Order: sequence, then structure tokens, then C-alpha cells
Amino acid sequence: MMGHQPTPQPKLFYERIQLDQRIRNDHVLRGIAQRVDFDFIYPDVRDNYGANGNVSVPPPVILKLMLLLILYNVRSERELMATVPERLDWLWFLGFDLDDEIPNHSVLSKARTRWGSEAFKGFFERIVRQCVEAGLVDGRKLFMDSCLVKANASNNSVVNTGKLKAQLDRGYRQLQQRLDEPEQADAVNRTHISTTDPDASSVRRGSGKATLQYQAHRAVDERCEVITAAEVSTGSVHEAHRMDSLLDGHARTTGTAAEVCVADSKYGTIENYLSCHDRGVKSHFASLEQTQRGSGRQAGILPRDAFTYEPSTDTFLCPAGQRLTPRRLNARRQQWEYTAAAHVCSRCALQPQCTRSQSGRTLQRHVRQEALDRMRSQAESPRGRADRRQRQHLMERSFARGTRYGIKRARWRRLWRVSIQEYLTATIQNIMILVRHYNKPMKAVAKRVEPAARSSSHMRTACARVMHWPAAVVQAIVDQFAWHLLALKASFGQQPLDS
Repeated sequence: MMGHQPTPQPKLFYERIQLDQRIRNDHVLRGIAQRVDFDFIYPDVRDNYGANGNVSVPPPVILKLMLLLILYNVRSERELMATVPERLDWLWFLGFDLDDEIPNHSVLSKARTRWGSEAFKGFFERIVRQCVEAGLVDGRKLFMDSCLVKANASNNSVVNTGKLKAQLDRGYRQLQQRLDEPEQADAVNRTHISTTDPDASSVRRGSGKATLQYQAHRAVDERCEVITAAEVSTGSVHEAHRMDSLLDGHARTTGTAAEVCVADSKYGTIENYLSCHDRGVKSHFASLEQTQRGSGRQAGILPRDAFTYEPSTDTFLCPAGQRLTPRRLNARRQQWEYTAAAHVCSRCALQPQCTRSQSGRTLQRHVRQEALDRMRSQAESPRGRADRRQRQHLMERSFARGTRYGIKRARWRRLWRVSIQEYLTATIQNIMILVRHYNKPMKAVAKRVEPAARSSSHMRTACARVMHWPAAVVQAIVDQFAWHLLALKASFGQQPLDS
């Protein structure tokens, strides 16, 4: 017999109802509540509150609300507060009951202003340390990259301050303050500023139209792809300038100094190579100078490698047999310039292939060229090239996972607020790794190497019989493949959490 639902009648009282019983055991918020202690925020923000006045919303509740905002990628704080009463799991996570009053959405913006970005940075670093204690961070090999974050401002808000200095006196002062930063070298951003978000920079990538952007920089550990350092800059800042700060942040949060730094060719500047040399860090990133060679005015020109440097005479020998001698030192770049006489180059048969300059070919040699050559040889080693291929996929995964939390677009305006968003996004990604590990503990990779070594002997024998390769070559290939396979299983063998 078909049943019919009676007309619902509201009950006056509900007995024996517990929100904890309504939340499934494998819920992501239950895992976060079990592994993260939000009470740490009390001493961190105590100085931002007075002794008298109205009682504020507890800081842990505010932090949880900010976490829910990013975790579920809610469009706005108004929508977040309107949704909280409808979600039993959110009420349970916040420690609310069914009849508790929900705070106004303005408490979040007031808390951000009162706390600043340092409180959220401390939250991020605290989770990184938990990942270190859980054995999820190796700390020795660090991968770096950045992604653009679209600013919460329209291109129509960009004005030319050179024409409107008097009308935009306040914005002009903000622009001047921003230009005091040595990394602001973009010509467009020296004359144009957004009246809506003065910290955003006009950036063009590819053939598209320039848009207002920020830039999120990350350093990711190899073992489980934990984000160990994160920061945000204006979009016009070159990502190579953030390598040292990311290395310092990684060492501070993990307690381990990186031994290998892996990045793309944009990080391959002379300053970064020398910084890695002084730190004792292997530089597994290609040289920016070499990747740009052969393009533009250098197309069809003999490369620098065609010239032989002779240390005994401190000269370069060109392919035609002529010598280039040191002329002067560029104090800013710390480079010596080597040239040949103009009349020698003009009479040379190789001049069309050597230079287009009327004064002859010029070569630069850094005062610490030996250290540069040593670091560049590390970058071009087989291990360095393999790490760069791994970096491409590893960093793309990190930013792709952040996309579900809205990393590609800024929620708020001004640099310090966008930094809060990045700290929360990186923290959530690390929390997911932490919760996944405790749900299905990851065994150490080193413990799995021994069984793999026993099976690799059979693989070596089979390969040697079929391919007729030397046993030593096959052993090296098999060991390398087995190690990477085990590392991948350890890092990605768990099922993704349902958020």
C-alpha cells in the first residue's frame, strides 16, 4: 500500500538531539576538528582586544568561519553567515547549537583588520610544523613556483598619475610609496595605478590584455607536497626575487635548511645562483640567460660558448683567433666587459655571425664566474633536468588544488588582505594532507625500499636477458624507477577527501 506523507506540524521541543551524532565519522570537518587545535589563536591576538567593552566573538570561532569561507569557496561573507544555520556540519564545527545566534558578517572584516596578516601566517606555520611532526615533510628538496591572482578591481579603475596628480593626491602618495620598493621595475606600473586597489599591478602574460594582478609564491616539499612557505607580492614583482625569502621561510617553519632548490628558468638569475652557492644549496634551475639566448637581437649570433676563456692571460679567444681583453668593470652588475679593437672586428670574416654592433663584440664575465659555472653545471646535470620535469607536474598540482579554494581570484583588496587569503588557502591544502595521513597513515618510503630492492633483482635479470644491457646500467635504471614509484605511492596513494 502506498504511503502518504502527513502534513508536517512543527514541534515545540526536540529531545535527545546531538549534532555530533548527525555528522558522519569520515566527514572532512570532523577530521579537521580532531587534528587542529584552534585555541592557539587566543595568545596570538590577545593584545588586539581591550579589557572593557562588549564581549567579542571568540577568536577560534572567527578563525573557523574564515576557514569555512575558503574551504567551501563561499562567494561572500554575507552568504557564509546566511548558510551557517542551514548546515548542521558547520554548526557542529563552530561549536554552535541549533538555537544559537549567528554572528554578523562584519565580525570577519573587523577581525582581519584587527589581527592583520601575521595571525594567519602563524596559523599557516603552525600547520606546517604539525606536518613535520607527522613525518610528512622531508625538507631537503624544495620546489618553487608562482601563479597570478586576479585582483578584485576593474581595469577601468586604472589611471595615469602623470596626468592626474592633483586630482589623485592620495592615490599618488600610495603610488610613490609603492615605487620605493626596489623590485618595482615595470615601466607601466610606475605611471599607472588603480584607484580601487592601489597595490595591484597591471600585468600582461602572452598576447592577452593587461589586467590587474597579484602573484602568489610557494615552496613545496617533495615528500607529500606540503606547502612549507607561501607569500604574496604585487604582480609586477619578478618571481626570482622571492627565492631567498622562500628558502628562509622553509627553514623557519620546518627547522631544516633545504639542500636542493628546484625551479624554472625564471629563477635562473646570477643573484640566485650565487645565493644558492653561498647557502650551500644545489641550484636545479636552468639559466635565464641561456634560455633567452638565440632570440631577438641575438638570433643567428655566435653564443658565448664559442669563445674560449684563458685564465692565465685573463682574455677570451674568439673563433677567428683574436683576443678580447678586459675593458672596464660594471660595478652594479659586478661584471667585467671584454672587447676587441673595433678595426679588428670590422675586418673579420666572421663579423656577420659574431656581432651587429659597430664597435665590435663584447663579452661579460662575472667577478665570481667560477662559482656561477659550478652552479650552472649542477642545473644542467641529469639529476637537475629530472627535478625540473618533476617540478612542472608537482607545482601545477599544488596550484590546481588551490583552484577549488579560489586561489586564482582575490577576495579582498590590498596586498595584506590577499596575503591572508593565500595563507588560508595554503593552510587548508596542508590540513587536507595531514587529515588524509591520519585517516590512512603513510608508511615511510625508506621502509619500502628494501622489499623493492629484492624485487628489482628479478627485474634486472629479465632486462639483462632481453636487452643485453650491462648489469650496472640496468641496476641504476631499476633502482631509480623503484624509488620514484614508491615516493609517488606514498604521496598520492590515498583517496581524496570529500569536502
